[in-house]
Amino acid sequence: MPEDVAFFVAKNVRSNVRELEGALRKILAYSRFNQKDISIQLARDALRDLLSIQNRQISVENIQKTVADYYKIKVADMYSKKRPASIARPRQIAMYLAKEMTQKSLPEIGELFGGRDHTTVLHAVRKISAERQQLTELNQQLHVLEQSLKG
Repeated sequence: MPEDVAFFVAKNVRSNVRELEGALRKILAYSRFNQKDISIQLARDALRDLLSIQNRQISVENIQKTVADYYKIKVADMYSKKRPASIARPRQIAMYLAKEMTQKSLPEIGELFGGRDHTTVLHAVRKISAERQQLTELNQQLHVLEQSLKG
């Protein structure tokens, strides 16, 4: 199994070892049945029901509250037009987490962040995703937030 797929599964299936083993078996069976190589998209398809159950429990509103608490800003700042870095950065992080942890589309996420355009959300997602790869501190913060949201 490719390393990126194993990481995807480990990131998304966190309840217990039995469920993790079940997810891996499901991916292998799905791959054989459809005669396709294992990829992240195949894993996503194979585990769609399992991932949607986990994602249903995480709402954009919950993400906004968790991120606001973590960065010590008001939840209202998530919707506001204010743009200082102390507010814009946590807002971008919340948009990134909303895209990664929910099934919401970019326009839906934008609407929940004060009626922002989907391209604003896309910019935030791309920016935080790229910075996560480069900045260890940001990666650790995101990991803490993800764990907090998953429970």
